[in-house]
Amino acid sequence: MKPMNVGLLGIGTVGGGTWTVLTRNQEEITRRAGRPICITAVADRDLERARQLTGGQATVTDDAFALVKDPAIDIVVELIGGYTTAKDLVMMAIENGKHVVTANKALLAVHGNEIFAAAQRKGVMVAFEAAVAGGIPIIKALREGLSANRIQWLAGIINGTTNFILSEMRDKGLAFADVLKEAQRLGYAEADPTFDIEGIDAAHKATLMASIAFGIPVQFDKAYIEGITQLQAMDIRYAEQLGYRIKLLGIAKRKINGVELRVHPTLIPAKRLIANVEGAMNAVLVWGDAVGATLYYGKGAGAEPTASAVIADLVDVTRLHTADPQNRVPHLAFQADQLTDLPVLPIEEVETAYYLRMRAADKPGVLADITRILADSAISIDALLQREPEEGEEQTDIVLLTHVAREKAVNAAMAAIEALDTVHGKVTRIRLEELNG
Repeated sequence: MKPMNVGLLGIGTVGGGTWTVLTRNQEEITRRAGRPICITAVADRDLERARQLTGGQATVTDDAFALVKDPAIDIVVELIGGYTTAKDLVMMAIENGKHVVTANKALLAVHGNEIFAAAQRKGVMVAFEAAVAGGIPIIKALREGLSANRIQWLAGIINGTTNFILSEMRDKGLAFADVLKEAQRLGYAEADPTFDIEGIDAAHKATLMASIAFGIPVQFDKAYIEGITQLQAMDIRYAEQLGYRIKLLGIAKRKINGVELRVHPTLIPAKRLIANVEGAMNAVLVWGDAVGATLYYGKGAGAEPTASAVIADLVDVTRLHTADPQNRVPHLAFQADQLTDLPVLPIEEVETAYYLRMRAADKPGVLADITRILADSAISIDALLQREPEEGEEQTDIVLLTHVAREKAVNAAMAAIEALDTVHGKVTRIRLEELNG
């Protein structure tokens, strides 16, 4: 049977991994796909490196636009990243009737609705398993494996850089800035780590998962995003004493009045499996009404893990290439005309539990004032930790865990607590999720 010809845009880390795995496992992949899948053209700015990697087995060019117009190419794999040139190339590939496989979560989180609509009009597929959690097949699980379920919520450790940093802060008791330098030295963090440490990368991925889970359009601009740069080692220690671990989570929840879509540091009970995901590993926990909790764990980045997801998409596209477009799996799991306008809720309307730490005077009545303010805001306390002050100290740390409350009520209570003469500085607030259904 005629091979499926693939044009590869970018043969860097993931592109090189894709070439290597596809070449190494060619026989196995052909048996699965039903026909050979061959990378016949590569576009990359570093022509010498591209030629060296491909060894003369593919046409090499630095003109990516010429590649996506080539009538001999059936599938375009976009691995160059970014929002601008990548978008132009993907849209041109679609316009030329080519299927697209991409690992570009930023592109899809921001421009996904436009890209998916264009693909639907042209009857081509856009596959993006590699865009979320590297080698973990979470997109396929959400789109297909859990399609019998009404998915209630999902929570994921979906950025390996931040998980490595938090693991090191917990294990070694180091400050954020020190661990970030070490992560950069080891290659876990980029020279400019902003997208990772500020939660933007995780929000791109959470946005895509939320759309697939709940059948809503992609709405990255509505996500609440908070990174780990302000997290202090003392909060990690206090969380441990209370039986919790702190992880940067991407969270999406279905509520009666809308969808919660948020990324932020989160306390998780230490007994949960996801709380014990360490280093640069990723994990996603999904709760469906029929199946209950399912957990997906593995490498969220790297050349071959991500290539594994890229090639899985190539196999899927090859299998469905001749199928009627109406019989293919929809891009966002639900039929395009069945997406709902369920709104993404503002963070003030989110309901969760909270960790609150404050620096207060060590004298009678202070705790009573704090608990009264919380009670006035209808916030109940689940646990309390008060550190004994060092000799000669006049202030101490008070740590509270609350039951579930609405964010705007907690904001009001924090402002009232900070206004007390006996409380010094700002209240530190970290959200808490039990993740038990």
